[in-house]
Amino acid sequence: MLNDKIVAALPVPTQGPRITYDARSAADDQGLEKARGKTVPGFGARVTPAGARSFVLNYRVAGRERRITIGSFPAWTTGAARKEAARLRTRIDQGEDPLAERHAARTAATMRELAERYIAEHATKKRSRRDDEAMLRQWIVPALGNVKVADLRHADIQRLHRKVTEAGRATRANRIVAVISKMMALAVKWEMRTDNPAKGIERNAEQPRERYLTDDEIARLNEALSVYPNRNSAHAIKLLLGTGCRRNEALSARWSEFDLDAGVWVKPPSNTKQARAHRVPLSADIIAMLREMRDAAERDVEVHNETRRLGQPKREASEFVFPGRGTSGPQQELKKAWAKICRIAGIEGVRIHDVRHSFASVLASQGVSLQVIGAILGHSQAQTTLRYAHLFDAPLRDAAERVSKAVTDARRAAPKVVKLGKNTVGEK
Repeated sequence: MLNDKIVAALPVPTQGPRITYDARSAADDQGLEKARGKTVPGFGARVTPAGARSFVLNYRVAGRERRITIGSFPAWTTGAARKEAARLRTRIDQGEDPLAERHAARTAATMRELAERYIAEHATKKRSRRDDEAMLRQWIVPALGNVKVADLRHADIQRLHRKVTEAGRATRANRIVAVISKMMALAVKWEMRTDNPAKGIERNAEQPRERYLTDDEIARLNEALSVYPNRNSAHAIKLLLGTGCRRNEALSARWSEFDLDAGVWVKPPSNTKQARAHRVPLSADIIAMLREMRDAAERDVEVHNETRRLGQPKREASEFVFPGRGTSGPQQELKKAWAKICRIAGIEGVRIHDVRHSFASVLASQGVSLQVIGAILGHSQAQTTLRYAHLFDAPLRDAAERVSKAVTDARRAAPKVVKLGKNTVGEK
């Protein structure tokens, strides 16, 4: 029967590992096995040509011979290794396969691999794909990428949320937890684990952002747009300002969506947040801008094709209103252009999405109803448009003042009544 002294003295083979299995000894026959520990079928000590010694357990599952390594000697004593072998043997007798489970654990997907699958199979359907990719690249993968999906804990996510919060990105921290929560929900669906550890993470309090461009800022913005050298970006921002559309709706717009004669832009369901077609009326300024853009694009194609060198292919006009440089797809971002334009205009603290809010504020200041504002912006829920309700204070106050003035003027114009005894005479 194996013991530490015997294992330490096992000879080193000249080639290939050699295994010495546990066996009953004369001491066992004399009733001393209780003191030394009972033998375990398949338990043995392995010695390699390099002299490394370890404990193994041989067993059979579904007719297949399996061998699992328990641990190295002397880090594991013979007694401890034999107890572990007995525990594994109990599991094997119950139909489990410890080696297969160990292999599955080693090859289990990590959070980095889940992130890749999340982008490929889920984020591609989202309009916020680029934002999700940024959070994965900057925060989630660096912090959790090497963690096995099955091993991710609530505390791991809580720790990352706190780290991002302490970095001064409280709202971003909430968005990161939301992305992780969706990833974990998909991991459950994809049978990588059975629960979602992101549930119950306490989010940071968020205050709704209320920033609208003033009339003076809008005027300065228009001046900056007129001189900004990148006309593609300038026109895209002008479309945002003139229609209240979302950034991605503008950048992904195709010429086929516009009927400039009717003055209408019909956004397809694939490009709208509410996933349904959205019909938007266009102002005369926007129609004129789009006509000019389309004519200029067609002229550029004609000039290129007429002056192209021998062997060069003909160029086709892009289907996108705002084509990207060096690609057949649309322009991808406006962030850098927006920052430069704001500097030119002397505007601070305004995000590009605030242009959409500013469009709504102008409509509200003109007394346009919430129902109409919601229809123009493409809101599917009336509750979403209610965020602009407070902007009606000024037009409502003006209306109240007009009513009050009308009542006062009518009162002043009414005939005065003078009582003379029992008779009542009216004076003017």
